[in-house]
Amino acid sequence: MLNIASRLTDIARRFPDNIAIAQPNGTQSDGKGEYRTVTFAELDRDTDRIAAALIASGVKPGMRLALFVRYGIDFISLVFALCKANVTLVLIDPGMGIRRMLDCLAEVEPDGFVAVPTVHAVRTLMRHRFPKAKHHLTVGKRWFWGGLSLDVIRRDSIAQAQGGISSPVCPNENDLAAIIFTSGSTGPPKGVAFTHDMFDTQVREITERFNIQPGEIDLACFPFFGLFDAAMGVTAVIPDMNPTKPAKADPAKIVKAAKQWKITQSFASPALWNRVADYCIKTGERIDTLRRAISAGAPISAKMLAKLKPCIHPEGDIFPPYGATEALPVSAISASEVLSETAAQTDQGKGVCVGKKFSEITWKVIGITDEPLRWEDIHELPTGEIGELLVTGQQVTKEYINRPAANAAAKICDPEGRIWHRMGDVGYLDGQDRFWFCGRKAHRVVTAEQIYFSIPCEAIFNRHPKVYRSALASAKRAGSIRPPTIFPRMFIEPLPEHFPRNETERRQLIEELRELGRSSPLTESITEIRLLRSFPVDVRHNVKINRELLSTLR
Repeated sequence: MLNIASRLTDIARRFPDNIAIAQPNGTQSDGKGEYRTVTFAELDRDTDRIAAALIASGVKPGMRLALFVRYGIDFISLVFALCKANVTLVLIDPGMGIRRMLDCLAEVEPDGFVAVPTVHAVRTLMRHRFPKAKHHLTVGKRWFWGGLSLDVIRRDSIAQAQGGISSPVCPNENDLAAIIFTSGSTGPPKGVAFTHDMFDTQVREITERFNIQPGEIDLACFPFFGLFDAAMGVTAVIPDMNPTKPAKADPAKIVKAAKQWKITQSFASPALWNRVADYCIKTGERIDTLRRAISAGAPISAKMLAKLKPCIHPEGDIFPPYGATEALPVSAISASEVLSETAAQTDQGKGVCVGKKFSEITWKVIGITDEPLRWEDIHELPTGEIGELLVTGQQVTKEYINRPAANAAAKICDPEGRIWHRMGDVGYLDGQDRFWFCGRKAHRVVTAEQIYFSIPCEAIFNRHPKVYRSALASAKRAGSIRPPTIFPRMFIEPLPEHFPRNETERRQLIEELRELGRSSPLTESITEIRLLRSFPVDVRHNVKINRELLSTLR
């Protein structure tokens, strides 16, 4: 079973009448009547019809179709339909901005677009940038650009007369299933190549590690997990929020949906979980049925875990899996383990423990270098020594599309032909084979005297009760010496209610922070501290701090 759509077809046979997706329909009625729903059988038939229409229109296996559709039933249906037609799906985060998005699209040379009318209008105006784009499907009102219409496919008897497709196309395990672009929050956006086997492995690994069972109900606050739900037999309840702006979601709506649907699990950004926890603490609300809260996108602090855990089922837990677009999932840990064991070490600057690896993953910690590496150049480090993380496994992607320099920098082939991915993260393995994350390699500050790793240094300042979060950044001191000397600078985002109201309060807080820094050998030489009301963050999860931008601030 290599095509993830095969899992949907199997689930539809086993649980045809179970609700697959529940999507807010915009009405003001009470209860579940606010939602449009489809069953697994309906979803499977819908994806068959769409796949058949695409194939009948001339779409061939391996063609690249860019998908720009709002997260919901249509989005999930279209992804599975594209998988059934063995089409390569192209996904780009629109939050990266129109110019970067157009550049990414031109780079992958799509054969067509599956998109809402606004995107088709832009695509038509910019058609010279997409010379291969001949196959299009419109989700919504189709204007003058031709191609297929999702509404017509669903009501037209022709697709049904063709009988749909009896089963998903079974591709080779190495056939390209999708090109998913990184958000660009930690470097230029890159198209990551996913094979069908990788997607299937991801579903299997997540299902087994978290013991997810068919019939569960998930509040799916992140689009990709909504897709996995359908492949696992889990009902995906789509919340009333903009998934590209989780930090601005209304927590009251999130909690309301969770209670209405009696959710058993939920996947969300740490930024959203923080809002939900604060709301529950303020109102006394609880999500009593929630037994499995999953958080990803950036490390989630022990403070936040401690806030959130009392808000869910007494026997429930929170799981922050670790990984990247290029390798997901890599490892995971539970809040119970963090709060009872690792949090105290994190506070002392030991890094953030992200747990033990998933079964398909093999990992190594190697000497840190910013240069491309060959396998014979790798120097594996002993337990406890901070280095760069290297991973391989069935869910680890093998290449970036049309990026030879990026492939040379991030991918290493071993003598057995396995591709290892350089995560770009630094940390160390402990005696229990758990990885302790110490920050991005690019975020370390290297001076003549010391190497400062972001997460350990920030942990020292995060102990201050008025601090929400902190960020290490490098700075250059000009002078008679050339080149300018590099030194560390710490940016602090106080809790909103504790942001200094005047210069006296500002100076007092900075002096308290300096005193805290002097208490640890990791941070005793960090004397320059800046206060900001809010940090610049990534567009996908609204939680990764843009330290590169902070480094440019004067």
